[in-house]
Amino acid sequence: MHGVTTNASSTLKIQLAPGSYQVQDEQSLIRRAQQRDQEALTQLYEANFDRIYRYVALKIGDRFEAEDITQQVFINAIESISRFKWQGTSFSAWLYRIAHNQIVDYLRRKTKRPMVPLEKAATKSSSDDPSKTAELNMDIAKVAEATKRLTKAQQEVISLRFASELSIAEAAEVMRKSEGAIKALQHSAILSLRKILAVE
Repeated sequence: MHGVTTNASSTLKIQLAPGSYQVQDEQSLIRRAQQRDQEALTQLYEANFDRIYRYVALKIGDRFEAEDITQQVFINAIESISRFKWQGTSFSAWLYRIAHNQIVDYLRRKTKRPMVPLEKAATKSSSDDPSKTAELNMDIAKVAEATKRLTKAQQEVISLRFASELSIAEAAEVMRKSEGAIKALQHSAILSLRKILAVE
């Protein structure tokens, strides 16, 4: 249904939070979600939300806005999931492309409204020590600011590999590049970041 195949070679597993959900066959889960199965939609949301949120937050540098954008990514995904097809693209790569488009839209509109700087945004921290929280905010802000000085491709690979914790293969799929190209981009991005942060 809706172009979903049952080819075993393209079957992926989603590992969800222990004790919350069982390991699901992704294609089966997508088929159920395409039929508006609420449990399947919830499982896809919970399995992917954190990685998409971290990706968006690093790209735009504003945690509050990142939450809103991430929610919109999933609203758009749910609205268009019936059109998703297994044709060389995994579900997570499809989600990252929706997220990328949302980020582009946000960046086009951001001059029309005031923004909250990353260093002033709330930081999720297990520490009640204000000085440690402030230090963590400064470190995050410093890295986010340094990342903006990289090329667009370097920014993307850093966001996917470190904020979203994707593998080289997953990042290659999202960016539509070879694994070798992703490794080279990551290497050059890390070297550039080290130089930028060393100067600052």
